[in-house]
Amino acid sequence: MLYNETVHKMFASLMERFDKMERAFERMNKLKDCLDGDTLLDNYDLCRLLGVTKRTLARYRQKKLIRYYMIDGRTYYKASEIQEFLQMKGKSLPAAVSH
Repeated sequence: MLYNETVHKMFASLMERFDKMERAFERMNKLKDCLDGDTLLDNYDLCRLLGVTKRTLARYRQKKLIRYYMIDGRTYYKASEIQEFLQMKGKSLPAAVSH
């Protein structure tokens, strides 16, 4: 009886992990579809690239200076759109980040 319970718990745990992986793959596929081959940057990446704080990014978003996308509660930016923003300011992204 104890063996069956242990096997059942292990199986349930394994199935739960597969479900989590499946949800992660679904999110990745959605991201891929919305990107159209573009690079996606998060707040951390963009702060480092632009040399600004998260608060400054929030101000840019609030003033609608940069477009952003909320995915699973996290904020992302398309590299191509950030490149456009920088071009308006006379700057550019490093080549490794540009789409």
